Amino acid sequence: MRGSDSRMKIAFVLDDSIDRPDGVQQYVLTLGAFMERAGHEVHYVCSEATRTDVTVHSLARNVGVTFNGNGLRIPLPTSRKDLRAFLDEQRYDVIHVQIPHSPLFASRVVDEARAVQGRTVRIVGTFHILPDGRVSEYGTRLLGRIQRRNLARFDAFCAVSPPAVEFARRAFGIEAQVIPCSIDTSAFAGAEAAPRDGDRVRIVFLGRLVERKGAAELIAALATLPPEVRDRLEVRIGGKGPMLDLLTTAVAHAGLENVVHLDGFVSEEDKPGYYASADLAVFPATGGESFGIVLIEAMASGAGVVFGGANPGYLSVLGDRPEVSVDATDTAAFAAALTRLIEDDALRAELHAEQAERVQRFDVQTVGAQILDLYGA
Repeated sequence: MRGSDSRMKIAFVLDDSIDRPDGVQQYVLTLGAFMERAGHEVHYVCSEATRTDVTVHSLARNVGVTFNGNGLRIPLPTSRKDLRAFLDEQRYDVIHVQIPHSPLFASRVVDEARAVQGRTVRIVGTFHILPDGRVSEYGTRLLGRIQRRNLARFDAFCAVSPPAVEFARRAFGIEAQVIPCSIDTSAFAGAEAAPRDGDRVRIVFLGRLVERKGAAELIAALATLPPEVRDRLEVRIGGKGPMLDLLTTAVAHAGLENVVHLDGFVSEEDKPGYYASADLAVFPATGGESFGIVLIEAMASGAGVVFGGANPGYLSVLGDRPEVSVDATDTAAFAAALTRLIEDDALRAELHAEQAERVQRFDVQTVGAQILDLYGA
């Protein structure tokens, strides 16, 4: 056990590039910034990367794949000899691996760290995923069997939500404690709302335009709203992805061109203002979500009400209030839930107050303290 005032050298290990703006990268960068503010030395050990604002070691080459509904970059085989030399030089106190992890890179980092330092390095893992179907579930279970010996070299595990804990047990045979994803709420608080279209109720969606994120389901629900409800709306859909043409066609087919605006890519700098402008921030993901960083970002930015798909990962963030989630594939139920929130200003105010309080449990100051306990600090 290290004293709380001792300085640690920490390596966050991920198979993908740290350059990508995805959930795992946000997770490690947020925690890494917290650890640096606490006085620790932080490195990011990953595959190919170019950023220079943090200490990055790019130790593998990448190839693109699709898994669990996401486009990913996975590493090609990495030299064990080179990894051992690198780890012998760095001598980390903590190695924090993002799981599931590749046998060709992150797994080898764990193996060689144990060979170099034995039990003087603490190796922990965060389990990040839930499957979006049978193929990804079976694939993850197979990977868990392959990784069994490697997993025995870890000292402790956490997972980002209760359903992720259950899936980690089922797929990898590991026991993990729940430590959620986090954000620096102060970085989102007080955001200046993006310009609005008069006094219309604004609905905002922001995310990758891929099937499981639910943008098509949102358009389908909007198309069934009564005209008098639709006429009160301004809907902004931010993000890019392979479904853009399909969504553009769906908007035109439903006659929603004056209601729905496809805004394209929204930068990290513009995200807080984009969320803050929303009366309803809607994230109707249909599955494959182990958590929901977008939900807590929108809450912290001051969105009126954050509303999501009733998948297990999102529910771990949104809680039990039935007004803030729905099975997005049930178009009638989705439209009814939207209508109630659009028409009930008092309900929106009540839910907003609850979510403004709820988001504090996901602040990095709270979560970072839990991670430090995992590190044995």
